[in-house]
Amino acid sequence: PSARFVLVKEAAADGFRFYTNRESRKAVELAAVPHAALAFLWQSIDVQFRVEGDVQLLDDAASDAYFASRPRISQLGAWASHQSRPLASREVLLGRLAELEKKYPDGTPVPRPPHWGGYLLVPARIEHWRAAEFRLHERTLYERDGAGWRATLMNP
Repeated sequence: PSARFVLVKEAAADGFRFYTNRESRKAVELAAVPHAALAFLWQSIDVQFRVEGDVQLLDDAASDAYFASRPRISQLGAWASHQSRPLASREVLLGRLAELEKKYPDGTPVPRPPHWGGYLLVPARIEHWRAAEFRLHERTLYERDGAGWRATLMNP
């Protein structure tokens, strides 16, 4: 299995949205096996969630809208980074960024790269874990059941 951190930008009724370079290792793996798991930890309150489900590409309109909302330097970085590929030096990356700053000066809209876009993880299973004394944690597994959810209490 392969794991990585992603920045979930939205959690909504239909799932969890994140955005990335679609030529990255994670995107290639998602194209081959469009199923993933997300893990969330709130250590300060001793709570965890694990979400599993199918992953689908977001449409261009959703990807364009989110890309346009990003800071300009992040937009340029999406063009400059050849994500998940070897980099000869940091100077090479910064050089690509400098060229892009010339190509898209301040005030010039930066278009979304064709290789960059969003994903939606549609949850099929959500596990809620809450720490309890003596490692007798509270665990509840929610599994999609038609249009609703079925809750099952799990052993710690």
